[in-house]
Amino acid sequence: MDLIIFDLDGTLINSEAIILGAQYETFGRCGIPHPGREAELGIVGLSLDIALARLAGLEVPDDRLTQTYREVFTAMRQQALTDPSLDEPLFPGVAETMAALRAMPGVKLGIATGKSRKGAEFIVARHGWEDLFHVVQSADDAPSKPHPGMILNAMAAAGASPERTAMVGDSSFDIEMAVAAGAVPVAVSWGFQPAASLVALGARHVLQRMDELPAALGMAGTD
Repeated sequence: MDLIIFDLDGTLINSEAIILGAQYETFGRCGIPHPGREAELGIVGLSLDIALARLAGLEVPDDRLTQTYREVFTAMRQQALTDPSLDEPLFPGVAETMAALRAMPGVKLGIATGKSRKGAEFIVARHGWEDLFHVVQSADDAPSKPHPGMILNAMAAAGASPERTAMVGDSSFDIEMAVAAGAVPVAVSWGFQPAASLVALGARHVLQRMDELPAALGMAGTD
């Protein structure tokens, strides 16, 4: 495998607490009923404006909703510096697996996230990954998932072919994006959407632990 692309929220980092908290606060300020946790988890991965509109039952994005969320989320990020309940920790095994993949010659790593570039860069810096990823694709770089643009851009930047590219994610948007780009779709079982639904959409592998990834892709102990 030449390129392995990872989603962030629900795949590498557990950001549920801060995302859900920011949504409830935003919807409250805007006078819109929040439809609850299950609905919230179902839209994580989409670009922010589209995600919030879908959660609110709107046909088109609402600038007031999007801007309010950005303000609330930024404030909560600051609060997280002293409030561990709002932190965005790595899922178990992520740090070790990233280190193992980095040590494999010829393997490039990437990110494809519905976060803004600023948000993606914050997470990269937060976990000391500045030299880890060859390419980072965000909501500022391509249309929202499940459009394949993020993966197509990443493959072009890495010089990788679809059959030698894997997309690892926890949402339907990740799997549909991978299928549309011709990449290998890999689902994780600990994310925000049920693994069974991701298999139905075309996921070829389901990871129970992140350290299963190299073997699932036929990379363990190889290139």
